[in-house]
Amino acid sequence: MRVVMLSKALVVGAYQRKCELIAAHDDIELTVFTPPAWAGQPLERAHVSGYTLRALPIRFEGNFHLHHYPTLARALAASRPDVFHIDEEPYNLATFLALRAADALRKRHGIPARTLFFTWQNLLRRYPPPFNWMERHVLTHVDGGIAGNQEAAQVCRAKGFAGDMPVIPQFGVDETRFHPAHRSARRDGAFTIGYAGRLVPEKGVDVLLRAVAGLPDNARLMVIGAGPERAALEQLSGALGLAGRVIFQPPSPSTEMPQAYAQFDALVLPSRAQANWKEQFGRVLIEAMACGVPVVGSTCGEIPHVIGEAGLIFAENDAEALRAQLARLLESPGLRADLARRGRERALARYSMRRIADQTVEVYRRLQTSPKRV
Repeated sequence: MRVVMLSKALVVGAYQRKCELIAAHDDIELTVFTPPAWAGQPLERAHVSGYTLRALPIRFEGNFHLHHYPTLARALAASRPDVFHIDEEPYNLATFLALRAADALRKRHGIPARTLFFTWQNLLRRYPPPFNWMERHVLTHVDGGIAGNQEAAQVCRAKGFAGDMPVIPQFGVDETRFHPAHRSARRDGAFTIGYAGRLVPEKGVDVLLRAVAGLPDNARLMVIGAGPERAALEQLSGALGLAGRVIFQPPSPSTEMPQAYAQFDALVLPSRAQANWKEQFGRVLIEAMACGVPVVGSTCGEIPHVIGEAGLIFAENDAEALRAQLARLLESPGLRADLARRGRERALARYSMRRIADQTVEVYRRLQTSPKRV
């Protein structure tokens, strides 16, 4: 089975491990099209064995809704895929034009490529023209879809999509890279709480700062990330009297995140819903869980479903509730050890890169043998 995947996300080297695992299946011949760069991230080539990774020219690079690939139709015709995996939201121009290219492939060359899209969108949003027109066209003409979370599948169903749509996160965690590291005991008895991600209002880092401010002095916070809230968060840290207990660090490359998690005694994802956003997955959760780091997450979006019974949950935007959960961890080494074990087990059972790759291949197989949608 010849499979072509179009994905801007695969400029990230760590994510390419999924492609190697998909291509390892004997019945799959995989070609991946990705841009030379996306949103300032140049294409990394970290996992490129067993498949073809090709950079295609892109227009409007970094523009989520309007980017597209002017040479895609020609590249697709040369690849002659049985399955075309469009790793994009159904309302984007790139998805609409990719689906049109697949339709042209069928009409001009007689190649009935089955088409597939991916979605994270877990809010039932109504888009203005022309994006609502493109979305309607994709949902009524594509053969299948993959939802990254449960609510995203519900959104597509509510908008009339009737094809196959399993819930499979876009990427899993590579358990060969993300695994528990030995943590030597700190002489000062410090308990390091970690956050990794964007510094924007919806991520709730200010809530985390307020929670830490009420903990004993041996509780420290390491914030890894960048964003427009950086200066405001540093100012808040000072106002809360956290000088010397909070460290702000720039983002780490994806391949270096295991070393970052090794510094944490707990990881917190304190996201809070906005009018136009709620947490769609929370990749740092599964990475930390795979590394044997206890996780604490808010009730925002998909977070409770990702954590399950392998971590602690608090009501979003509630600093006192978060402080109480962190205090439990700080005071109980036994609880930390139990959650570390359960988190690792859950990450490997549900979210390993191999499991995600195998589930995706099963979607390809079902799609290839299913009747073409009319």
